[in-house]
Amino acid sequence: MDGHRYAGGLGRFAECKKAEIEALRDNRAWLEGAVPKGRPRPGFRAALEGGRKRRGLALICEYKRASPSKGDIELSLSPEDAAEAYSRADCVSVLTEPFFFKGSMGFLGRMGLRPLLRKDFILDPLQVMDTALTPASAILVIIRMLDPAAIPPILSECASCGLEPVVEVFNEGELDVARGLGARLIQVNARDLGSLALDPDQHQKLIESRPPREGELFIAASGIKGPEDLISLRDAGYGAALIGTSLMRGGDPKARLSELLEGLGDDGDDDGHDGHDGDNDGHDGGDSNEGPDG
Repeated sequence: MDGHRYAGGLGRFAECKKAEIEALRDNRAWLEGAVPKGRPRPGFRAALEGGRKRRGLALICEYKRASPSKGDIELSLSPEDAAEAYSRADCVSVLTEPFFFKGSMGFLGRMGLRPLLRKDFILDPLQVMDTALTPASAILVIIRMLDPAAIPPILSECASCGLEPVVEVFNEGELDVARGLGARLIQVNARDLGSLALDPDQHQKLIESRPPREGELFIAASGIKGPEDLISLRDAGYGAALIGTSLMRGGDPKARLSELLEGLGDDGDDDGHDGHDGDNDGHDGGDSNEGPDG
């Protein structure tokens, strides 16, 4: 697994992907032939832009059964039940990492036809190709997990497969790297991936020091609990927020989501969500949480 970083606590996350990547390498020839080039997918950014137009802030709701920082969160909720509960979400994020998050690639195929984000530790372009075999529209690429030279091949494979990369950063230096690579969907995680410590002020600090440029859409992740957090993020200039734990805990994610939407002034009277039926025509802007623990 050349090209990834082992600094701090990142090594355990990279190590857990070793067998997966080795299996993909063993089956490279089959995988390269199986990847559907030009497969229509629901537009991920289009859906976010629709949610932002509707209420000022798009919502990505996450199916997260467990995490390294929280342990088991909710193991009884099925992907199908989550899909129904998240019917008013603009996009859905699905944890596929099995060891720390108790996820599965199979969950992506059980969420229905909607803009899906695969959240995992992506260290090799072959994982992008593997993702392209699923209904996912987007894939998380964590700057902190990768050496700079390893990122362009992953982004290039995203473009080839028609997957939209959501590039995750934690600080200003990582944001500068992401911008240098042409990232347009930029996720700001308030949780330090190495230590798992949460900095509740990180969203505000980063957007104040590095405001979004034209064509960039910032997504806030980790530490988001209530409507007041969403309003603060919207006012700060974020285009979307990713919410997982606060929805999964409590036994009624549908009611919790309704509460968050109503806090943003969205009472659900307008039928449909802008952008859900827009196909993704490739890498949006390709020339242009503890990572998954959002």
